[in-house]
Amino acid sequence: MTITAEVDAAVVGSARRIADEVAAPVAEEVDREARFPAEAVAALREERALSALVPVELGGAGASLDAVAGACFELGRRCGASGMVFAMHQIQVACMVNHRGEGSWFDDYLREVVAEQRLIASITSEVGTGGDMGKSIAAVSEPDAAGTASFEKQAPTVSYGPHADAFLTTVRRAPDAEPGDQVAVLTRREQMEMDQQGTWDPLGMRGTCSPGFVAKATFPVEQIVPERFSTISAETMTPVSHVLWSQVWLGIATDAFDRARAFVKAAAKRKPGEPLPAAIRLSELMSQLSLLRAEVGLALREYCELHANDRARLSEMATILRFNNLKIAASEQAPTVCQEALGVCGIVGYKNDTPFSVGRHLRDSMSARLMVANERIHATDASLLLIAKEV
Repeated sequence: MTITAEVDAAVVGSARRIADEVAAPVAEEVDREARFPAEAVAALREERALSALVPVELGGAGASLDAVAGACFELGRRCGASGMVFAMHQIQVACMVNHRGEGSWFDDYLREVVAEQRLIASITSEVGTGGDMGKSIAAVSEPDAAGTASFEKQAPTVSYGPHADAFLTTVRRAPDAEPGDQVAVLTRREQMEMDQQGTWDPLGMRGTCSPGFVAKATFPVEQIVPERFSTISAETMTPVSHVLWSQVWLGIATDAFDRARAFVKAAAKRKPGEPLPAAIRLSELMSQLSLLRAEVGLALREYCELHANDRARLSEMATILRFNNLKIAASEQAPTVCQEALGVCGIVGYKNDTPFSVGRHLRDSMSARLMVANERIHATDASLLLIAKEV
């Protein structure tokens, strides 16, 4: 086994252990109380998993995206909120790793992520943009003589905002810049004034603790990621988001299937030799889960191949369509699998106090189509399909 393979196996193995031993026992409580999965995040910090993607030369593990995706799947199987927090953090780390520039401030910051296992959130959505991540109203101010700038942004949601150590925020490059002329700014919590707007009492993914905030920041301009956000989005943030989110949703759907299978096996033991209609439904459910697993796995391999060998293709229309469709397909298929698992289990799947309960799984998976709304993605795809030379 190569060193990289050993690192990857360790990342996935530790995530599986944390999922089983730490996240799973409190998953129902995290959901019920809409509280942050602090135990799981603390365990991930202890295993230094928050810096898994940071290159070895900066002190990180240098793990592959494939390994991080596997960790998202394992955490998602046991606690959707834990899996999603881990996934969203890794998306921000990937953006900095891939677009930091050589010898920049971000090299030193990533070393701090390794040393202190800092949890990083994103502030990309903004009131007034209609959910379009590619446009901003907030802008970076003109820097003063000391090279210090500021921004103020009203965000309808900030995932795990009350618990993050730093934030990667999208804003316009300058006060006179167009809405699509964006940069990403990394700010430490102590550089932020976070005024929470409202509460967090959603249907699912309750443990992600994602209320809205008015975020104000003052920072040195060296904390602006060197590359334009349009490049960051095309090459990393959007496809990696869809790849890692879909792994979490696959994990949720897989556990729902496992509970349905456990229910059918228990029923078969009670009535040996008798026909079980639920077993046929379980077989049909397995087919649906297999389609989701194949789609998610193929997209992961395609992204890793393009990122390693032909990064420019990630900005092409056909590739954008590919990963947009991954998000749409996975976000629609995962809740379907969970709903069908509920149909297999019946009332014991509907109740929250049985080992076959899939209510949390269904509610968590239903958030998927809202994370960058599928309707907005369809509108984007419709425009691209009219001008793309090939798809």
